[in-house]
Amino acid sequence: KILNDDDALDLFKKTLPSTSLLQVQVSSRDVMRHARQVLGADMRSDSRLDFISLAMQGKKTSFDKLAEMIDKLVIQLGKEQVDDEKKKEYCTEELEVSEDETKAML
Repeated sequence: KILNDDDALDLFKKTLPSTSLLQVQVSSRDVMRHARQVLGADMRSDSRLDFISLAMQGKKTSFDKLAEMIDKLVIQLGKEQVDDEKKKEYCTEELEVSEDETKAML
């Protein structure tokens, strides 16, 4: 049968008797509680999450310090990436030189 058939439509209507949507309202307290639970589960793996958890527990939360820490971390990771690329390039050149020397000895 083709899915556009009237029988298929009737079967679909029978399986879902009403087409209503349920709206769920969640308070900010519930959202914060869930976030603390999620952070609590991951705290063992990353100590930097402690700061976020502490900020969430405070009544007046300012993420200025957190934003500053993230900016510094991004800058540091950028520098490390450049260093890693230089180191990879150096190692690749050294491997090529070593392979050339090995071939010359044979």
